Amino acid sequence: MKRTAVYARFSSELQQEHSIDDQISLCRNYAAKNGLDVVATFSDRARSGSSIYGRDGLVELLSAAREGKFDVLLTEALDRLSRDLEDLAGIWKRLNFLGIELRAVHEGTADSIQIGLRGLMGSIFLTDLAHKVRRGLQGVVRSGRNPGGRAFGYRPILGLPGELEIVEEEAVVIRRIFHDYVVGKTPREIAHALNKESIRPPRGANWTASTINGNKKRHHGIILNELYVGKLVWNRVKMIKDPDTGKRISKPNPPEEWHRADVPQLAIIDKELFETAQKRKSERSFEAPEKQRRAKFLLSGLLKCGCCGGGLAMKDRDHGRVRIHCSTMKEAGTCSNRKIFYMDEIEKSVLAGLQRNLKAPHLLKEFVTAYLEERQRLTSTKTQRRSQTENQLAQLERSINWLWADYENKRVPVEIAGPKLHEMQAQKTALQAELVDLPEAEKLVELHPAALSHYEKLVTELQDVFHGGVTADTEEAAEKIRSLIARIVIYPTDNGLNIELLGRLTMILGPTDLYPNMRIAASGGTVVAREGLEPPTPGL
Repeated sequence: MKRTAVYARFSSELQQEHSIDDQISLCRNYAAKNGLDVVATFSDRARSGSSIYGRDGLVELLSAAREGKFDVLLTEALDRLSRDLEDLAGIWKRLNFLGIELRAVHEGTADSIQIGLRGLMGSIFLTDLAHKVRRGLQGVVRSGRNPGGRAFGYRPILGLPGELEIVEEEAVVIRRIFHDYVVGKTPREIAHALNKESIRPPRGANWTASTINGNKKRHHGIILNELYVGKLVWNRVKMIKDPDTGKRISKPNPPEEWHRADVPQLAIIDKELFETAQKRKSERSFEAPEKQRRAKFLLSGLLKCGCCGGGLAMKDRDHGRVRIHCSTMKEAGTCSNRKIFYMDEIEKSVLAGLQRNLKAPHLLKEFVTAYLEERQRLTSTKTQRRSQTENQLAQLERSINWLWADYENKRVPVEIAGPKLHEMQAQKTALQAELVDLPEAEKLVELHPAALSHYEKLVTELQDVFHGGVTADTEEAAEKIRSLIARIVIYPTDNGLNIELLGRLTMILGPTDLYPNMRIAASGGTVVAREGLEPPTPGL
């Protein structure tokens, strides 16, 4: 009897838990009738078949397949594995390579034609389902009900799907925000006042200017929300699944695709106040440039406040020198760090630390040792699997030799030995192919001599960036510096500042790919090596 694994899945939390049990029971009955021995079951609950991401049961199944734990994969239907044409074909291709037969109770043994047809049908099903869902949501909007999501100031009514009611405590805050805005207060000033009074924000810990001001392109934010004046707006954004990560990404729809419905019972402010706020916002707005601007300063976006973790942003210029401060303190007023720093002092300290410390061979050797220890830990499972595969291959070769010897000595008839040898040879071929992709045990590598010279040359070239700033001529060099820095944390002190720099040393050492992240820190403007090492770059 062939060793068989069963896989079951249902898509939505709205489906019943016993759906998995029903699928497994169906597969077990099929296996009993067809001479299959069920040795393992795998399942994914409330996981969509549109992507293989986030499906732990499928990952465990494929891992068990690579380890040769079963010969047949049985499922109720092929769309339980995936409804995506690319993913279903990829799963079948890998199982086929491992010599594992794929069967479906309702569809029989899978072949390339079935995989293509079922994958195409699954993809069409998902597209049709999306259209039907959108059609249904349009009907919900036309009836004046909420199609989903919760806006600040409202809550759903239990037992009445799509129906909302006003939360008066939050409605008071909404009216206050609109009145303060039209009389001339900025969103930042309004946010500061709300935070000082410890008024709970829609989400997160603090009110910020962006919470109130919103995003004009996506049409969200308190000032732009038409629901507060009794008009429901839907289809402002669409959700698209990233094929590389499986995550759903929102993208704005053009205004002509939006759907509106009047819901006067949900109005919190009057129309005149809302229109006055929109007029003031229009007067204060400006169109952002079409193309993304390059970083204006070398360390733009990398500086973080040591007190709250927020970003440091430009405040003003002091006789041409750029001054920066905590953006959380500025936007929300909740950070205690009110110190102002000079950008050029931070840049000089960072470069000095990089030049002085990273040129030290003994420090780089410490990085190499720490990196290799972590890398060996990360690959231990792979090397362990290689050892297991080698043992399986050796055992299989011995079994083949024993069976052949029994056949030669006429202890086993050809009608038994022939098919069995053919099956064992296929398993041997699959194991040999798997060994090709499994890593050899890692050996400790000494400091690569080319890495240090590569880095010294790079740092020398980058000095021009600090002397002349980021220009068209030095933009490429500036991006190299930015790529090797993960973040720079600035801690205010009585005598100035402390700098903690977290970087990606692998980025500056080029193709050698030997070194982990580094951590260096500064005191009084001087960067020095810090005890302890940052874990190696994730994914290495």
